[in-house]
Amino acid sequence: MPAILANGITVEVEQHGDQNNPALLLVRGLGSQLIHWPKALIDGFVRQGFYVVTFDNRDTGLSEKFAEHGLPDLDNPMTAPYSTDDMAQDAIGVLDALGVDKAHVFGISMGGMITQRLLIDHADRLLTATIVMSSSGAYNLPPAKPEVWDLMLQEPAAHDRATVIAHTLMCDYAWFSPGYPFDEDARKALIGAAYDRCYDPAGVARQYAAVVAGRGREAELDGVTKPVLVIHGTADTLLPIEHGRDIAKRIKGAQMIEIDGMGHDLERAVPSMIVSQVAEFIAGA
Repeated sequence: MPAILANGITVEVEQHGDQNNPALLLVRGLGSQLIHWPKALIDGFVRQGFYVVTFDNRDTGLSEKFAEHGLPDLDNPMTAPYSTDDMAQDAIGVLDALGVDKAHVFGISMGGMITQRLLIDHADRLLTATIVMSSSGAYNLPPAKPEVWDLMLQEPAAHDRATVIAHTLMCDYAWFSPGYPFDEDARKALIGAAYDRCYDPAGVARQYAAVVAGRGREAELDGVTKPVLVIHGTADTLLPIEHGRDIAKRIKGAQMIEIDGMGHDLERAVPSMIVSQVAEFIAGA
């Protein structure tokens, strides 16, 4: 479908499955686009009887850009043009535009942080929430490995297509899933498709500023009452497993699933495994 108006901005949306089925809203992570969702994940959720909605977060993909704000000052979160609170409002705007009163929400990485804001500020619109490879943002949690963190913040040497593909592939290997390694040719093709669809490093920087500006929500998680499932990989080098455990500990009644060999990635058997876990969780909830 064409872009919709959500929370006062244009947001690119895709819908999968029967609209009469329970809605499942998928929320992507930092700098990624809706085309990054594995087909096995979307198709699996559709087969489980969900109406699946995916969208490009603001400042990525085909959704509205905030280029007028330029590059943010990452040392001063107060200068961020928006926060994860605003991105949560975008998600609610997507549900509003599609006429969805309540939805199950599934968020990964930054999308899991947005999902936490949905649980805190918009609980009446959620049925359940699944938070994957994410963090509460608490300051006492272990950081990424230094070499991984340096790569995460590093710009490619140039911004041509080939250089960006090579740089992104190097980064992907830094936080991939050792137990479920990706196919390199397929990953190169996906990186290239994302580059062709939208390459906007300034937008990614503004999203990162939003993540920094959104820290401090951990103190509010003890008020969450919705059913929550936390999924995290034991081999995550970007957000170590302690981040997922921290979320599960802070939310009363939250369930926690740890996947051995999974990093900060959804590859091979992981998407199908997660579909089964989420479907079972929702059925029990």
